[in-house]
Amino acid sequence: MNKNFRLFGIAAAASALLTAGGVLAIGSGAEANRDRAAKPTVVLVHGAFADSSGWSEVTRRLRDDGYPVVAAANPLRGVSSDAASVRAFLESIDGPIVLVGHSYGGSVISTAATGDPDVKALVFVAAFSPEQGESAFDLSSKFPGSTLGETLTTVGLPDGNVDLYVDQKRFPDQFAADVPKKDAALMAVAQRPVTAAALNEGAGEPAWHTIPSYQLIAEADKNIPARVQHFMADRAHAVTESVKGASHAVFVSRPGPTAAFIERAARETA
Repeated sequence: MNKNFRLFGIAAAASALLTAGGVLAIGSGAEANRDRAAKPTVVLVHGAFADSSGWSEVTRRLRDDGYPVVAAANPLRGVSSDAASVRAFLESIDGPIVLVGHSYGGSVISTAATGDPDVKALVFVAAFSPEQGESAFDLSSKFPGSTLGETLTTVGLPDGNVDLYVDQKRFPDQFAADVPKKDAALMAVAQRPVTAAALNEGAGEPAWHTIPSYQLIAEADKNIPARVQHFMADRAHAVTESVKGASHAVFVSRPGPTAAFIERAARETA
């Protein structure tokens, strides 16, 4: 065997090894992509006096763990119309969904998900999970402890409805007491109003009757008292986790536990 032939053989063997390695690498990447694609899409729905930006740190953690995440804009105009908007958003998503709602967003997701076979779990984050006909106002006043009403300011609308805001000076203590003050002040400026009609509108047929539900309870919540959250969780036979000292903005102040709880719902209902 001459030298040139031996060199050709070595080069060919090396090329084969590199090619095999490339195939293995491609296979590993494909497998990772399949794992990511197999995970449900997490849909995040904000509530009153907030917007989707509040989910930023939760979103980052979920995406780092391979979950597709999208945030639905909640119009905050009325339970039935808001639920119809979110339902249309859900119908644009292929595959299984874990639907997450904060505060008033809980009323919206429960109505929106009814009868949707793609929604595998409902996660209520310091949120309302109403029975049919119950309003956010009904539930928040069911037990003492909510101080939200005394912090609200109003703006009259041309159609005769009223928009509600939390007074900016009182927002940090009322809504986000465990969020750094400078961040809570920015949240107060960026808050989106909810109509008074929305908070007084009864919810539709509740999806938590048929879809597994998970309730993350903020134990220091001044908007929806923890006792109300426990009542709703018990009634729905929800998987429950409490966050001691957490304000109504638990998804902002405690993004790690919030994301972990959402992932638990995803795993257990896969």
